[in-house]
Amino acid sequence: MNSQLKKGLIEYCVLAALAHQDSYGYEIVKQINHQIEITESTLYPILKRLETSKRVTTYSKIHNGRLRKYYQLTDEGQNSIQQFLNDWKQVEAIHQYIKGSVKNAAS
Repeated sequence: MNSQLKKGLIEYCVLAALAHQDSYGYEIVKQINHQIEITESTLYPILKRLETSKRVTTYSKIHNGRLRKYYQLTDEGQNSIQQFLNDWKQVEAIHQYIKGSVKNAAS
């Protein structure tokens, strides 16, 4: 998969993971790795970008004696997911066009 496309999809996978519940880095990786392969070193810059764009906020909480940083989806993040879903309809239409063009060219 094209790295730019993958990068964008990972952002929305992270947002989708947080739509269910607040979470922390390692847990987010485990949750979305079933859909798209990601490492923690890839995740944290994405989380920072999502925080900077106000699509997620953070808070810290003690877990097993250690301070853990949790990420929480904001209204802006929820709106971003909805916009992605709306935009995806156009992506599907483009996909069908390309697929049809390639199929017709091969005939």
